[in-house]
Amino acid sequence: MLLVTGITGHSGRYFLKELINHKYKDKIKCIVRESSDTSLLDNSGLNIEKIVGDLDKEETIAKAMVGVDKVMHIYNIHHSPAVVKYSLQNKVSKVVLVHTTGIYSKYKKASHEYKKVEEKISNLLKQSKNAQINVNILRPTMIYGDLCDSNMSRFIKMIDYLRIMPVIENGKSLLQPVNARDLGKAYYKVLTKSEKITKNKKYILSGERPITMMEVFKLISDGLEKKTYFLSVPLNISVLMAKLLKFISLNKINYIERVQRMGEDRHYSHEQAAKDLGYQPMKFEDGIKREIEQYKKN
Repeated sequence: MLLVTGITGHSGRYFLKELINHKYKDKIKCIVRESSDTSLLDNSGLNIEKIVGDLDKEETIAKAMVGVDKVMHIYNIHHSPAVVKYSLQNKVSKVVLVHTTGIYSKYKKASHEYKKVEEKISNLLKQSKNAQINVNILRPTMIYGDLCDSNMSRFIKMIDYLRIMPVIENGKSLLQPVNARDLGKAYYKVLTKSEKITKNKKYILSGERPITMMEVFKLISDGLEKKTYFLSVPLNISVLMAKLLKFISLNKINYIERVQRMGEDRHYSHEQAAKDLGYQPMKFEDGIKREIEQYKKN
């Protein structure tokens, strides 16, 4: 039996589509909120049991884990230690955890908590007598692909409304955005791939190639058919403005590290995923075109 968290979320919905496309035969438990739209689950044709609950409460995870032998944990890295804890207690054979490449950031707020989470998981595995468990950690880069993403959709809206767009350090920082559709496929492949290939491996799931922030903005501007002027702002000035905003708001608005990361290169190789999983992400040009078209329709 398979347990899935986050199946109604952004990349989770594409994982569900892979389960449907491959006519997944085993029973599936899905933890969902009471407010979640479960219409895709209800119409999937799969053997799905919905468990309404709150992942912030460990008893929800403990209850859902009974009888499970595989876990796909997509929703929220901070619940991963509890997922692993109850997987070990219930002798689950395979656990796939969706984490983030944010763990590689040089900025403490963006990486420190993620490192602490994975340290907890490592300690749980060391203390466990269940040597047969296979834990895979997946690390997507910046996720995009639909208007519900919190990355490219924001850039699309900004470029649509602003004729003068401020860009940190002339937009020279490198990104490698990954489309949620590619993640859904990768989740399914790592779940179903032979244990001999994937045993306790960690996979980076990045986009097809690195691309500069300025290239991203220009592709969006061209796709929207907008005349946008990009104004380069030095990183130190941007950080100073973020600090000023934090001071004026009495610490309620703190974008300092977010601004700093806009000047940080965030591109990572997916070579291991390509080798083991046949992972072949789509070109960013194709993915962002689809998202822009969706934006125009709405």
